[in-house]
Amino acid sequence: MESIAESFQPVDTSSLVDKVEANLVQLLRDRKLKVGDIIPTELDLSKTLGVSRTVAREAILRLRMMGLIETKKKKGSVITSPDIFGIMSKSMNPHILDQDTLKGIFEIRLALEIGMADFLFQRIKPEDIEELKEIIKNEPDTSQDYIFHIDHEIVFHGKLYEITGNETLKTFQKMLLPVFDYVHNSGLLKKQTQIHKFVSHKGLVDILENGSPELFRNAMRNHLENHFARLFE
Repeated sequence: MESIAESFQPVDTSSLVDKVEANLVQLLRDRKLKVGDIIPTELDLSKTLGVSRTVAREAILRLRMMGLIETKKKKGSVITSPDIFGIMSKSMNPHILDQDTLKGIFEIRLALEIGMADFLFQRIKPEDIEELKEIIKNEPDTSQDYIFHIDHEIVFHGKLYEITGNETLKTFQKMLLPVFDYVHNSGLLKKQTQIHKFVSHKGLVDILENGSPELFRNAMRNHLENHFARLFE
C-alpha cells in the first residue's frame, strides 16, 4: 500500500523568473531566431506569459548575462552570438569543481588529441614539421620507461592544436590545460606507471611527416597510454 509520503508529488521549486527564462529560451528555439533578430519586449513578454514586467526584465537580464542577447539603441534586445568559452572560463576553476567533473574534463582532452588527426594532416605545413622537430630536440629520450613531463607535453601538444587551425579548439585547449595539470598532480588518478614500447613525440612527428591520419590516431593513443592507465582500474 502506498504511504502518504509516497503519494506526494515533487514540489516545483523553480522561481517564476526561472520559468520565464526557460520559456524565453524555448521561444528563441521555436521561432528559429538568429543573430540580429529582435526578441519580444518586456511588456510583450509580461502580457504573453501573464507575469509582471519586473519578472520579464529579470529573465531578459539573465539571457543578457549569458551573452545570448544584447541591447541595441532604437532596436531593443537582439540575439547575439554568445562567447561560449568566455562564459565557461569563469567557472573552469579546478579548485571549485568536483572530482567527477575534473576527471571528465581530463578525459575530454585525451579524446580531443586522439581525434585531431585528420585536421592535422589536412592543414600541416613543412614549416610546422620543422618547428615540431625543434621542440623535440630539447626533450629527453622517452622511448623507454616513459614518465609524463607536463612542460614538454604543453609545448608539443600546444603546437598540435595550433596546427589544426581551429581557433575554437585552440581556445578550448587553453581552458583545459589548468584542469589537466591540476588533475595530474592532485592525486585523483592512480600513480604514473612505466610504459615500454612507447610512441614518443619524435615518433608522432615522424608519422605526421610520413604517415597517415589512421597511423597517427593509433600512435597518439599509445602516446597517451600513461594517462589512460591512470584513469582505468
